[in-house]
Amino acid sequence: MFDLAVNWTAILPHIILCGVGSLILVGAAGREERVGRWGLWVAMAGVLAAMVAAWMIHPGPPAFAGSVAVDGVSRILYLVLCLSAFLTLCFTAGYGGRWEVESGEYYALVLFATAGMMAMAGGLDLVTIFVGLEVASISQYILAAFRWHEVRSTEASVKYLLLGAFASGFLVYGIALVYGATGTTNLHEIASAISTRGLTESPLLLAGLGLLLVGLGFKMSAVPFHIWTPDVYQGAPTVVTAFMASGPKVAVVTALFRILFTGFNAARPEWGAILWWLAALTMVVGNVLALVQRDMKRLLAYSAIAHAGYLLVALLAGQELGGIGTLYYLVVYTLTTLGAFGVVALVRDEDNGGTAIDKFAGLGFTRPWLGAAMAVFMFSLAGIPPAAGFVGKFYIFAGAVQAGQTPLAVIGVLASLVSVYYYLRVVVVMYMRPAAAGESTLIPAHAAVRVALLIAVAGILFLGVYPGPLYAAARAAIQGLAG
Repeated sequence: MFDLAVNWTAILPHIILCGVGSLILVGAAGREERVGRWGLWVAMAGVLAAMVAAWMIHPGPPAFAGSVAVDGVSRILYLVLCLSAFLTLCFTAGYGGRWEVESGEYYALVLFATAGMMAMAGGLDLVTIFVGLEVASISQYILAAFRWHEVRSTEASVKYLLLGAFASGFLVYGIALVYGATGTTNLHEIASAISTRGLTESPLLLAGLGLLLVGLGFKMSAVPFHIWTPDVYQGAPTVVTAFMASGPKVAVVTALFRILFTGFNAARPEWGAILWWLAALTMVVGNVLALVQRDMKRLLAYSAIAHAGYLLVALLAGQELGGIGTLYYLVVYTLTTLGAFGVVALVRDEDNGGTAIDKFAGLGFTRPWLGAAMAVFMFSLAGIPPAAGFVGKFYIFAGAVQAGQTPLAVIGVLASLVSVYYYLRVVVVMYMRPAAAGESTLIPAHAAVRVALLIAVAGILFLGVYPGPLYAAARAAIQGLAG
């Protein structure tokens, strides 16, 4: 039995984000004009307060009848999700006025989405995970359409909504089947039911687990559930794309980690075979299709698909090895992806020409600091030292080899080598092609954007040169789970 005492500290970050988001909505109610800067500063203050609350969480027994984890993993990931929201808001400071996203609804939705992602990352009950997923997803559907006067943005939102609702149906049906087989939705109780009743070969349980993998596979853009990703990433406002490419992946991967290793660890031979093929296909398809992209947002979308494959490899490596690699890589991936999209957000696209890679021509000379930052992000995504992406991929593939998944690690390394071509192509365009004549294709960077890019670059280089502190924190968090 779980302790029924209410531990409000366990969900204090969630409460702060939802409370501040509601406050912004109330303050913006009845205003015909945009909220402007005050909404941005209040939202940023709320995210920082949530980060402080997350830092104060001390590992202990699960809260709220075992439905919310209070451990080192949730603490780290709450901080990462808050960092993702904070950097997104920083990029909004320089981007919002261009596409009229400076509204109370926008800032509130970012906070609500982050709270939903936290519920997923800390959920120990399938219902808790599902509710968090829907809160985050509905917020993202609306955010994707915030550039309402653009057909691409509206189309992206509709595609995401329809396919996302379909995937949610798979997920909730899977939860129902698992409940039917075990009589519970709590992950610890599911594990106990499987071990005591010998349900590892139960058709009902395996069907439910399969549907859970389909629903979560869609949310993390795993092949073959990835088809929505390039169109949605391209059509949504770029700062929204940055947010969608980072935070949700952190939340979904963590939820999948908890479901597989806490609830269904006894059925590992069954789900391990499925994840093996998902990981291999996702890495190969994502990297190969990225080779032919000419739009920067679509290139990064297929890159995000490929990185979902790397994270699946980390999950297959096992609870300790895979958990350490997963936590480390999620932190690095968040910084890198947000930074790359932050640079892309500075590209002028009022002519409906999109964010073509050619628009970055000569960036290394016309905006040296911006070109250098983008080069660091590309090196990290490609896994080139001293960027932290190299260390993250090393942990993932080394863990896979130690876990006996050498063939999958080889596929991952080869797929990663393929990715070097299209990442370095961006660097070549920036430093080996002259800038286009006429008006600059980039807008001036707001001070908040500069701060956000500095945080991302500094984090990537620090973790690439000195990975020890984050590795130690991830190891302690994973060992705490095992204990």
